[in-house]
Amino acid sequence: MRTVIAGTRKSALALTQTEWVMEKLKPYVSTWQMETEKIVTKGDKILHVTLSKVGGKGLFVKEIEQALLDKRVDFAVHSMKDLPGVMPEGLQIAAVTKREDPHDVMVSEKYRTIKELPSGARVGTSSLRRQAQLLALRPDVVVEPVRGNINTRLAKLEDGQFDAILLAAAGMRRMGWNERIQEVISTDMMLPAVGQGALAIQCRTDDIEVRDKLQNLNDESTARCVRAERAFLHAFEGGCHLPIAGYAVEVGDQIRLVGLVTSPDGKTIFKGERLGRDEIEMGQQLALQLKEEGAGALLNDVRKELDK
Repeated sequence: MRTVIAGTRKSALALTQTEWVMEKLKPYVSTWQMETEKIVTKGDKILHVTLSKVGGKGLFVKEIEQALLDKRVDFAVHSMKDLPGVMPEGLQIAAVTKREDPHDVMVSEKYRTIKELPSGARVGTSSLRRQAQLLALRPDVVVEPVRGNINTRLAKLEDGQFDAILLAAAGMRRMGWNERIQEVISTDMMLPAVGQGALAIQCRTDDIEVRDKLQNLNDESTARCVRAERAFLHAFEGGCHLPIAGYAVEVGDQIRLVGLVTSPDGKTIFKGERLGRDEIEMGQQLALQLKEEGAGALLNDVRKELDK
């Protein structure tokens, strides 16, 4: 009997996701005894500034990836949107689970839709991507940072610190809080983060046994779409702290990828789409197209501003 340890953040959502993966693995791993190790990441520790100001890539995964490399844990469950475009040598994504709802949602105690929000409404989000696309829709609302796990953010909303907050639908649904969602925001209004709604199960490349077992949970349709999205993100050397969005769906045997790069105030938006069969190539080509239009220079300006 092999003891296999799953690395996870310690938030309620992260634990729920990890427990879901472990339950799904059980039919394939009768010779494993699975345990979890809760790991606090840099993104969990620094709660007094916005994600973008914390800086760097992999805010929610670096410590877990180091635990994998140190062989303290054998696999890790991440929200795919938290994974940077590049991962350390020796690690790989063994499986991508079937995507949950990829949308962003608005949660509010008083208002049902973004359209209903009054001018000057305080909307909480720590994501530059969400901030920019909200301001493009509603430049008259006030975006304020909200940090902490999903429970903490909802508590701040209930305390009246915000008129509404923006969250990922997948997290709300995995926690069983569907009834708290006021508006599911269409991808035409707000393009999701790369990989949003999917889980990445990561392991060491040389641990063949673990890699092979994890691959039983891979959903190739989701994985193919996520590869296109991540190729787009990787081409910008981006992470979840930058205002970059990407969302791909299967259309027959092809992939339709929509990508977006925006200024934090939502006033400048570069957006495009590609349809094709080679997901890596199309992600790279779409990024190249947007770079030629000015998206690369825009992101350089955003990075300089964040580094101040």
